[in-house]
Amino acid sequence: MVRRVLALPSGRVAVAVLAVIAVLAVFGPLLAPQNPLATSDNTLAATSGAHWLGTDYLGRDVLSRLLDGSRISVLGSLEVALTALVVGVVPGILSVYLGRAFEWLTLRLADTLVALPFLLFAVAVVALLGNGITQAMLVTGALVSPLFYRVSRAATLAVARSQYVEAALISGATIGWVVRRHVWAKVLPPIAVALAQTIGVGFVIVSSLTFLGIGVQPPAPTWGGLLASDLGYLGQRPWAPLAPALLIMITVWACNVLADTIRDVSGEAGRALLNSRRARAGRFDQADPSPAGGAR
Repeated sequence: MVRRVLALPSGRVAVAVLAVIAVLAVFGPLLAPQNPLATSDNTLAATSGAHWLGTDYLGRDVLSRLLDGSRISVLGSLEVALTALVVGVVPGILSVYLGRAFEWLTLRLADTLVALPFLLFAVAVVALLGNGITQAMLVTGALVSPLFYRVSRAATLAVARSQYVEAALISGATIGWVVRRHVWAKVLPPIAVALAQTIGVGFVIVSSLTFLGIGVQPPAPTWGGLLASDLGYLGQRPWAPLAPALLIMITVWACNVLADTIRDVSGEAGRALLNSRRARAGRFDQADPSPAGGAR
């Protein structure tokens, strides 16, 4: 699947953007030119050689805070996506095989989680357990998990009705063997699409919560927190919110493009798309001979 994704220009662009964001998350604090928590008297300064993106209302270097805050933003979105993946996929697959009672219980639980407003629920959990990004993201991931539950359940139902799976069960194969051998390979592509989309949704959720000051203790920098603090000083620095807003927008856009690319290259449709591209490339090479061939 990785080769198919990278065979498309949109896939290469999305992977490149997300790779840059991953580098910022890993090495951002090390790349920060100044201490992101150090204050100074040079408040609300414009861009300069010492401060490429200026300073905030406490004189802290904005670029350093953006680089340092990328780790919390990326890790928070991954916590949302991975929690939703674990909580949603396993019950979704097992609901097809463990009988009517388990199926009814998991369906009703998924419907209940969908009805809960994740933002208000995250605020309530943070109020009970303390203002921490981890507990807020774990709860939010559980509320997003019905997406993975329904995707994995629908894909498993399509595979479970196939003749080779029924033959394996009749011959004595266990449910675990059938899932590992037959079901997982068919369920993986739609789950990969849902995972890429959920990472983008996680960025929006993390940015929304940190914009409201939920899940992170000041003065720790986050992209959403920087956006919120910059909005209070638009008169002095009207361009200041552009940097964190563009980072959030580009990251979410790359996740959505990656999800669309994975969907396009999955299954028979993906193989047909890549084969048609190779055929067009072959016809182009034949129609455009090399200079040596033309001279001969």
